[in-house]
Amino acid sequence: MQFFGGAEINPSPPAVTASGNNAHMMYIFNRNGVCLLYREWNRPLHTLNAQQDHKLMFGLLFSLKSLTAKMDPTSVEKVNLGVPQLPGQGCSFHSFRTNTYKLSFMETPSGIKIILVTHPRTGDLRESLKYIYNLYVEYVVKNPLYTPGTPIRYELFNAALDQYVRGLG
Repeated sequence: MQFFGGAEINPSPPAVTASGNNAHMMYIFNRNGVCLLYREWNRPLHTLNAQQDHKLMFGLLFSLKSLTAKMDPTSVEKVNLGVPQLPGQGCSFHSFRTNTYKLSFMETPSGIKIILVTHPRTGDLRESLKYIYNLYVEYVVKNPLYTPGTPIRYELFNAALDQYVRGLG
């Protein structure tokens, strides 16, 4: 199997760093901000309805991407805050941590955004997010019945995702 970028990888998932289910929730957005998938595993408190939650998360990502691009010390050209950037342009962030959760983020060259919210002590999840993206490609994108931009509703994908995410440390 191949990830984006053309590097050949082992079809087995990356090793988990600890035992237990530390994942709280996961989002997959397309480049237009449409939430294609939302999954929960350990989310004890619901404060917003689903649509508000998705808008808030996408807005947070948009703002953080803009902020990191604006503060990039290596970029000669500074973009204005809020100006959309193409995937892979400028400085990017991979995660942030609070006292109650860690948000890990990956954006693909096609604009797919994968967000995984976990326990704050969870380690680096970049390889895990790449593996989840690979599951998305194998089970969703390559499915001839899938229409791009529509919510993901495939049992095989959900089962493979659940099995992998439940083992994350």
